[in-house]
Amino acid sequence: MFLEIITPDDKTFSGQATSVLVPGSEAKGSFEILDNHSALVSSLQEGKVKIRTQEGKEVFYTISGGVIEVLNNHVIILAESTSLDN
Repeated sequence: MFLEIITPDDKTFSGQATSVLVPGSEAKGSFEILDNHSALVSSLQEGKVKIRTQEGKEVFYTISGGVIEVLNNHVIILAESTSLDN
């Protein structure tokens, strides 16, 4: 699937991923997006995003909240701010 993490200032991540673990809003907790996931829009709280790339590497970002949209194997995370944790 294709993943983008976008903030008001920059596109933080753009590339292929096999899974994305995100911090869902308080009521939902963390959840994972895999290839061919059904369509979804959800709010995100502050926390860590774990990306597993197609090469098998794990990349971690901290976000300060935002929204995730999943549609047709394209995942977009709109975050207020991000920082790379690797």
